[in-house]
Amino acid sequence: MDPSAEPLARYLRVIAIVTLLLGLSDAARLLGVSLGPQSPIEAMGLKAFVYLAVFTLALLFAAVGLWIKASWGAVLLGAATAAQLLLFLTGNPDVRMTIYGFGIRLVLLAAILSLFVFRWRARRAAQPD
Repeated sequence: MDPSAEPLARYLRVIAIVTLLLGLSDAARLLGVSLGPQSPIEAMGLKAFVYLAVFTLALLFAAVGLWIKASWGAVLLGAATAAQLLLFLTGNPDVRMTIYGFGIRLVLLAAILSLFVFRWRARRAAQPD
């Protein structure tokens, strides 16, 4: 095994754990953990509930993909996070997040983009001139 691959594997696992925790946090919002007897669909609205459900599933699947070092995990996380941030920044009222949630998603997006750049540079360096 390539010794330089070990730090990359740890990096992927850390991103996977953060993604899993964020996905579980969103799943708790879907289940209405902090709402008491009120239905989460009534509290958020149906459209917001569906958006949150789609992004939650994407995050949970991406966490699994990153953990097993599958390339689709990074792609799924990058696409889902970018879409969620784009919807939030364009003012979509159905995509809601706190400043901490926004910051975590921004850090995740930067981490995935740096991973793509690292892989691209490694492939470019491995190609013969």
